[in-house]
Amino acid sequence: MHTIDLAYVGRGIHEELIAYIADQEGYFQDEGVHVAVRDGIAWETERLRSCVTIGLGRSLLSRLTHGIEWTVLSVNTHRPLFWFLGGPGVSAMAELRGRRLAVHAGHTAPGCFARIVLRQHGLDPDRDLECVARAPGDYQMDLRRLRDGSIDAAYVGSTMAPEQVAEEEGFHVLAWVGDHFQIPTVGVAVDATRLQIDSPAVQAVVRANRRALRTMAERPDLAVDYVASFLDRLTRDEAQRHYERYVGPCYTADGRVDLDVAQRAVDAVAAELGVPSAPATQIYRHAR
Repeated sequence: MHTIDLAYVGRGIHEELIAYIADQEGYFQDEGVHVAVRDGIAWETERLRSCVTIGLGRSLLSRLTHGIEWTVLSVNTHRPLFWFLGGPGVSAMAELRGRRLAVHAGHTAPGCFARIVLRQHGLDPDRDLECVARAPGDYQMDLRRLRDGSIDAAYVGSTMAPEQVAEEEGFHVLAWVGDHFQIPTVGVAVDATRLQIDSPAVQAVVRANRRALRTMAERPDLAVDYVASFLDRLTRDEAQRHYERYVGPCYTADGRVDLDVAQRAVDAVAAELGVPSAPATQIYRHAR
């Protein structure tokens, strides 16, 4: 049996769901590969390069800024699961002007996406509001700070269901990133200078990932079970609605990339970072 490390670089169903399904359903074992799932959130990119990575956004940024030859072999979704969540006094994106927003740093993938969406709403992230950079986590401290008023809004990920939190806390869901900016963000990627793309272990991970995507598409009840296991504050009906809104219709069933979407996204990220863009065809492989 082959052995390989698979690293996630964020928490929540956006990053973890498909690998978790592949593991729990025995797909890695079926493919003859022992996968060690690693928490690479705090890792430097150099350490991450020795693993297969789930984080396609971070891979893209390091490819554009440092020339690391990340190659994407499977894409789970083109719609990032991040949301702008306003406190009691902020009910629309326009109301972020002059406010304090807790958000990922601009040099990270989620932070870069946030800046792109802010600009789409006519907000300069460097002048029109105060962006309070914080490290990614489960966003519980953001909720605490929204309650005490020390921040006015937060940019949160998929460790929570934003509608449920907003209803409980008297907050407001201002925008879902996936409605405003599409980019291949999670799946399977490797640094081609460190791991052979066509090696049996890498290809086994790709096949298991695609099988998990098919399972989620063909067995939505099972997929909802897995969503509910991550978001255990939700009732079954709430987990079903979350799946139907953000997961089922937004994840691919075969791991294929939409190259037109990918190219627009690469160009937008490069422009935000102030670096040259790159052809999407050199970054994203078509599924076989």
